[in-house]
Amino acid sequence: MAEGSGSRRRSLYKLVGSPPWKEAFRQGCLERMRKSRDRLLNKYRQAGGNMSGGPQNTFLVQEVMEEEWNVLQSVESWPEALAQLEEPLDLAVLEEIQQELIDQEQSIISEYERSLQFDEECLSVMLAEWEANSLICPVCTKYNLRIASGVVMCQCGLYIPSHSPEMTEQKFRACLEDSVNEHGAHCPHTPAFSVTEGTEEKSSLLMSCLACDTWAVIL
Repeated sequence: MAEGSGSRRRSLYKLVGSPPWKEAFRQGCLERMRKSRDRLLNKYRQAGGNMSGGPQNTFLVQEVMEEEWNVLQSVESWPEALAQLEEPLDLAVLEEIQQELIDQEQSIISEYERSLQFDEECLSVMLAEWEANSLICPVCTKYNLRIASGVVMCQCGLYIPSHSPEMTEQKFRACLEDSVNEHGAHCPHTPAFSVTEGTEEKSSLLMSCLACDTWAVIL
């Protein structure tokens, strides 16, 4: 398997190098990497979020280069002279493009990590507010909730009759925290809350997350 990969790489080095095709290949690789963001982040998550190991520890660079090469190689109008380029020049060209892709890959991962850190900070703030004396509305995150006779209310317009007339702020707070913590066990992003109409025109509190495409009825 390693020998086959090395052979493909040597073939790639031998066939790329003239200035026009170098730029076409470079731009194609960079665009393909941008469009492969989700695939890259999936590989990164599967690897446990480990970026250590330097340039050799790339997740998608070699795949992107080989995929783009296969596409360009299929263009019938390529001049036959491409195959006559000398390997030392080709190697330098390929290494230059490879380094650009490594930089772009690491930039995408760094942006993703910053997003995760921001979500974690938001989640910490949200939980801290819920643990305070007043219960903050999870929908507007501005006003305090009131619960009377089992009805959850907020001045932002939230009005949800619960299924239990014994519902209290303590029980509702515990329900929210359990749901958020359960979601956080498999997804690092901050969920959103909204009010939706359920059966028999009764409102429900819905927790959803676009990042992991999950939702749950809280109340």
